[in-house]
Amino acid sequence: MAETTDPDRCGLSSAAATARLAADGPNELPKTGRRSVWRIAVEVLREPMLALLLAGGTAYLLLGDLTEALILLGFATFSVVVTVVQEARTEHVLEALRDLSAPRALVIRDGIRLHVPGREVVKGDLIVLEQGDRIAADALLIESGDLQADESLLTGESLPVGKQVAAGDANGAHRPGGDGQPYVYSGSLVTRGSGIARVLATGPRSEIGRIGQSLATLDTEAPRLRSETTRIVTWCAAGGTAVALLVVLLYGLLRGGWIDAVLAGIAIGMSMLPEEFPVVLTVFLAMGAWRIGKVGVLTRRAAAIETLGSATVLCTDKTGTLTENRMSLAELWLPSGETLAIGADIATPAAWHRLIETAALASAAQPSDPMEIALQEARTAVPAIAATGDTLVHAYALRPELLAMSNIWQDGASLIMATKGAPEAIADLCQLAAPDRAAMTAAVEAMAGRGIRVLAVATATPPDSTWRESQFDYDYALTGLVGLADPLRASVPAAVAECRSAGIRVVMITGDYAATARSIATQAGIADGEVLTGTALDTLDDSALADRLKAVTVFARIMPEQKLRIVQAYKALGEIVAMTGDGVNDAPSLKAAHIGVAMGKRGTDVAREAAAIVLLDDDFGSIVESVRLGRRIYDNIRKAMAFIFAVHVPIAGLALLPLFFGLPLLFGPIHIALLEMVIDPVCALVFEAERDEDDIMARPPRDPNEPLFSIGMIAWSVVQGGAAFAMLATVFFVETWGGMPEAELRALIFFALIAELIALILVNRSFGASLEEAVSRQNVALRYVILAIAAISALILFLPSAQVLLKFGSIAWSDMALALGLGAVLLVVLEGIKPLVRRSLAAAARTPPVRTAALA
Repeated sequence: MAETTDPDRCGLSSAAATARLAADGPNELPKTGRRSVWRIAVEVLREPMLALLLAGGTAYLLLGDLTEALILLGFATFSVVVTVVQEARTEHVLEALRDLSAPRALVIRDGIRLHVPGREVVKGDLIVLEQGDRIAADALLIESGDLQADESLLTGESLPVGKQVAAGDANGAHRPGGDGQPYVYSGSLVTRGSGIARVLATGPRSEIGRIGQSLATLDTEAPRLRSETTRIVTWCAAGGTAVALLVVLLYGLLRGGWIDAVLAGIAIGMSMLPEEFPVVLTVFLAMGAWRIGKVGVLTRRAAAIETLGSATVLCTDKTGTLTENRMSLAELWLPSGETLAIGADIATPAAWHRLIETAALASAAQPSDPMEIALQEARTAVPAIAATGDTLVHAYALRPELLAMSNIWQDGASLIMATKGAPEAIADLCQLAAPDRAAMTAAVEAMAGRGIRVLAVATATPPDSTWRESQFDYDYALTGLVGLADPLRASVPAAVAECRSAGIRVVMITGDYAATARSIATQAGIADGEVLTGTALDTLDDSALADRLKAVTVFARIMPEQKLRIVQAYKALGEIVAMTGDGVNDAPSLKAAHIGVAMGKRGTDVAREAAAIVLLDDDFGSIVESVRLGRRIYDNIRKAMAFIFAVHVPIAGLALLPLFFGLPLLFGPIHIALLEMVIDPVCALVFEAERDEDDIMARPPRDPNEPLFSIGMIAWSVVQGGAAFAMLATVFFVETWGGMPEAELRALIFFALIAELIALILVNRSFGASLEEAVSRQNVALRYVILAIAAISALILFLPSAQVLLKFGSIAWSDMALALGLGAVLLVVLEGIKPLVRRSLAAAARTPPVRTAALA
C-alpha cells in the first residue's frame, strides 16, 4: 500500500465507500444463473412436441397397446436425452469460457492505495489505472500519463484510443470511442500509460450496464417451424379422429357389429394419429444440435439451427469476426516514392529492412500496444534484422503536444535514435520541405483509404550522451511510412462468397471508421453498396432507414443502440436476420435478431448469454456450415413430412376400402402397430441422416412466409400415396375375385404395402428425379432399417406362431415376388413422373420450374 498526501487525491473514506456500496449495490451486472441438468430437462419437457409424444405414448399404454406406447415413449426419451446432453454440454462450455476470477481494482481511500474486488468499487472512488488493467467502472480522468484504452468491447473499434485529462468538470454528454476524451469506461483495457480517474458510474448505471439492462426488454424470436408443426398436428389429430368416427359409423350401420366397428375405428385412428410429426421435429433438431457441435458450434436453442438455414440477411461486425483482431504490417513506403505490400510471409527485400528495423526500435521492447506488437513481430520474421546487440539508453515518451516517441540505442560507441509517430508530427520533426510533405501526405491518404493505420518513422544521430530536453532538439531524417492493418481472416472471402451464392445478403455493422470498414468489406467480398455512418443514421426516421437498407452494405461508426435499430429495421421488412458479434455492444442486437451468433473464444459473457449460437473457434466459416446444416434439416423435415402424408394414404385407404364393398377387414390394430414400427424409425432416423441436396447452397433462402406444409407438398404426397393405393387396391380386387383366401390375401397385401413403403422412402430421399440416385445415395441408417424390415418379414414368413398372431396365411413365392414387384413398379413410376409433377406445380404457382423443396 502507498500513502497519498495530496488532499485532492485522498479519495473516499472507508466509511463513505461502505455506505455508498450499501446504497448503490455492487459494481456488477446481474448474471443469468447457470442452468442445471434438471432445469434443462424441465424446460425440454415443457416443449409442446415432446409433451404430445409423452401424452400419446401414455394414452396408448392406457389402451393396452404396449408396442405403440413403447415406440412413442422411446422416441420421446431419446429426444429428451439428446437435447439435455447437448444443452448441458453448452452450459459447461460457456462456464469454462467465463472468467471466474473477479477483477480487482486499485483505489485510493483515506489517502492510501489498496486493492479491492471490482464489485466493491463505488461512485466517487479514485481508481488508479496502469497498463494492462481492466477498468472497473466508468470514470473521469483527473491525471494521465500517455493513457490509451482499448474500448473495442463497447465500440467495435479495433485500435486503442488516446485519453487526456478533463478540462474543468467535463460533465457533458459522452460516449465511448474516439481520441482525446477524458472519460474511461468499465470493461475497457488500458493498453498504454497510467492515470487516476474519479468513478462516475458503477454496475447497471455504467455504459456496459445500460447495454446489459436493455437485454431484459428484448424478447427472443419464437421458432416458426415449431409453431407451424404444432398447428398441423392439431389439424391432423382432428382429421384422424373424424375419420375414425366415420369408420365406426359405417361399419356399425353397414354390418351391424358395433364391437368390431369400434376395433376398426381404433385401427384407422391409430393409422392416422400424427405422432410422427413431433418425432420428426424433436429428433431432427436434437440431432442437428449434436451434428453441428462436432464442428465447433454450440447451440443454446436447437430450433435456432433450422432458423439460421432460412436467414436472408447476415449482419456481421468487423473486428474479430471478419478480421483476426490483431494488427500486422501491411504496407511500407519510402521517401523515394516506392511502396511495398506485405504478404502473409514477410519476405521483404533488403532495401526495406532498415525501415522495419527502425520502426521496431522505436517501439517498446516488450510491447502491449497492438501496433508495436505487430512491428516487433515483423522484425522477428526477417532473420537478417531479427537479432540486435543494441542497448536502450534513453527514451522520449509520446506527449499530447507531440504525437511521437523515440528510443535511443547504443551499439558500442555509436548512438542511434529511432522515432515513430503520427505522420504530421514526424514531418514537423524532420522539417520536411513542402514537396516532400505533400508526397508523404498523399501516401498516408492512399493507405488510409485502404483501411490502413499509418505511422511515420525517422532516425537521428545524437551527438553525445547528454540527452536533450525535447525531441525537437535533434536533427532527423525521414525513413519512411509503415502501414498496419487488422488482417482479414483467411476463410472469410470464401465464406462470404458462399453466403452470396446462397442468396444471403451480408452486411457489415461496425464501430470503426468508414474508410477502414469499406476496405475490409471489399477484401471480404461483401457486395458493393453504400456506406451509412451512425451520424447519418440518426437523421433518418424509420421509413427513410427502411429505404436506405436496400442499398447499404456497410454501417460504420455505429453505436450499440443503432445496431439494435438496424436489426429491428431489417426484421420489419420481413427479413430473417442473423447477427454475429462478440462484444458487450453486440448483445442487444444478438438477442433481438432471429439468430444471434456469438464468438466463443473472445466473446464476452453478455454476448454469449444473449446469443442462440456460439462459435467455439470464432471462425466465420462455421456460420456457413451452420446455414448449410439448417437448410439440410429443413429439407429433410420436408422429405419426412412428405413421406408421412404419402404413407398414410394407402394405409387409410386399405382400412376403408373393405367397408364400402362389404369385404372382410384387412388390418387391425396389431397390423397398424407393426407398420408404425417401420414408419417411425424411417421418419426419425433415415430422413434425418440424408445428406445435402446438390444445390443446397446455390438456391436462395426460402420465403419466410412459406408454409412448411405447402399445397405443393401435400399434392405430391397425395399423388404418391394415391398411386400406391391404386396398385394395392387393384391387387386386392383381382385376388379377391380370383378366390384367394382371406388370410393369404391379408399377408399378400401386407407385404406388398411394406414393399411400397420402401419405395416411398426411396422416392422421398431426394428432390431430384433420378432412379439411380434414389437407390444409391449413401445413408447408413437406411441400410440398417431395410435389414431390420427384411429380418422381421422373414420371421413372419417362417414362424407359424407369428402368422397365427397376425392372421396371415402362407403365401407362395410367386405372391411374394408380386409384392416386391409392386414396390419396384411404384418406385419407377414415381421417379418417372417427378419432372411432370414439378412442372405442373410450378405452372400452377406461375413460377419457373426450378429444383426446389416444393416436391417435399
